[in-house]
Amino acid sequence: MPKYLILRFSSIGDIVLTTPVIRCLKQQVSGAEVHFLTRKSFESVVSNNPYIDKLWLFENSATEIAEQLKNEHYDGIIDLHHNARTQMLKWTLRRPSFSFRKLNLEKWLSVNLKINRLPDLHIVDRYLETVASLGVKNDGKGLDYFINKTDRNTQQRLPASHREKFIAVAIGAQHATKRLPEEKLIRICNRLKYPVILLGGKSDVETGANIARACGSNVLSLCGQLSLNESAAVIESAEVLLTHDTGLMHIGAALRRPVVSVWGNTIPAFGMTPYYGTDKVDHTIFEVGGLSCRPCTKIGFAKCPKGHFKCMMDQDEKSIAECVMLFSENN
Repeated sequence: MPKYLILRFSSIGDIVLTTPVIRCLKQQVSGAEVHFLTRKSFESVVSNNPYIDKLWLFENSATEIAEQLKNEHYDGIIDLHHNARTQMLKWTLRRPSFSFRKLNLEKWLSVNLKINRLPDLHIVDRYLETVASLGVKNDGKGLDYFINKTDRNTQQRLPASHREKFIAVAIGAQHATKRLPEEKLIRICNRLKYPVILLGGKSDVETGANIARACGSNVLSLCGQLSLNESAAVIESAEVLLTHDTGLMHIGAALRRPVVSVWGNTIPAFGMTPYYGTDKVDHTIFEVGGLSCRPCTKIGFAKCPKGHFKCMMDQDEKSIAECVMLFSENN
């Protein structure tokens, strides 16, 4: 029975994007035993995934469990992170390995010289290229995200006013240049006709409270109050998800929800847009075109390096709200 170890150490969205590899490897390679290694802080992203036979976790460095991994005698290591840390682990384990194309040069050219050499290929397809030599093919089923029964009951704890026909708005993102300013989020939420639930982490609590206060009872902020999987359960019940380019965007796609995504300093051409496989689900991307400074980074900044933040300040609030309402009414 072949045994494989998949490596992806972070972050939420990137791990969700590996799920087609996990599923296809398990289902298409006869008798495959699939192990997955990630940071302990991201355990909840894959802890309910039935295609993972064994989940390995580490706190600070994968070398903490290297000896245990050696004892597994893997037939192959599938590196879907491909950085110095995974290189060191692969060298330590000394097993056959397969690494995905990270496109660092192409991204550097795009960010620094605004030269586009990026392939027209989603990162899911690049991940799947990594295991093509094992006979694994894209099954077209999109991303996976599994929620247990306890977390799925989160909806029952919501106020009656926000249990049915509501819109989820993920207001957070790890970097400020990927987030709409608070005042724009307020104006967008005020245009939405259905109840709105704001989702975000502890760092979004103040912003969520400010938006809810400004918009009144139609907007409920749950920022900082839910676990990741509880937030996923809320998204699963929503009519539509309005989000930035962040982990909850990919969870929304995995749960087959219509997604309206708003992009700031990052660009869809990096290949990490909402991914549905062959499923036909409403989704739209909003980005400000014609900016010579964009993308300014492949990740994000604490503030706009140019000072004008046009990639978010020039977003069309009316069009975004209208699109969210259209998807809500079509769903």
